[in-house]
Amino acid sequence: MKHLGDILVEAEIISKKTLERALERQKLEKKRLGVILEDMGVITEEELTEALSKQFNFKTIKNFVGHSYPQELLELLPSDFAMKKLVFPLKTKDSMLAVAISDPFDLETMEMLSRITGLQIIPVLATRKEILDAISVHYLKSSSSEGGEAILVAEDSLPVATLIQIALVKEGYKVLLAADGLEALKIAMAERPKLIITDSIMPRMDGYGLLRAIKANPMTSDIPIIMLTSKASTEDEQKALEFGFSDFIPKPVQPVRVVSRVKHILEREKRFKR
Repeated sequence: MKHLGDILVEAEIISKKTLERALERQKLEKKRLGVILEDMGVITEEELTEALSKQFNFKTIKNFVGHSYPQELLELLPSDFAMKKLVFPLKTKDSMLAVAISDPFDLETMEMLSRITGLQIIPVLATRKEILDAISVHYLKSSSSEGGEAILVAEDSLPVATLIQIALVKEGYKVLLAADGLEALKIAMAERPKLIITDSIMPRMDGYGLLRAIKANPMTSDIPIIMLTSKASTEDEQKALEFGFSDFIPKPVQPVRVVSRVKHILEREKRFKR
């Protein structure tokens, strides 16, 4: 099966030169090609979905987050898989499963969906944002309600996490705890915290993987992230900041330093958004 970029060029949606530039950026930024093209301002997500639908007669779906989905349908796909692959189960009929997907040419994901469910997969085009919203509401049970200043702490060491939690709670923050990066990603999507503090090394998804996932998600991309690490050299700090972390806190953790950094980042974000 052809790659999405080649298909877009053949359909004259983008030029070959644009695809080459996008693929170069993709190597550096590790994002999906569609996301790269959107970042470049070449095409919007809605335009991409519409163009693919017209060119290849794919069915599309919009505004499906408010629909009702039976629990047995949702259980066909594990929430971890749905989040990682950006897919959402829509409906079953006979031996077929209609799935909302943003990239219908992702053959690997289509094959995995078929293996997991044992059903024939019918791709239905939807934007990433709508898929993410549906996952957030129906898998993670988020109400997307606004709350106080919530801080998410992703740390697999309970003593360290508790130390940070106590320090921040004393300052009036609501603290959400996650034991690994994947759990942190789920909580971030459901709760939309004001800031994330993450250990650099964790099970299932490390701090760098968490940052990539957070920044690639339109619902969470604006959340600042602070890295915790026992590697506290100048080179390590520079690497973390260049990668996209907002700040860097060395271990062993000092509560006063954590509170100071958190306040500094949140104040900076408030000034930036004024």
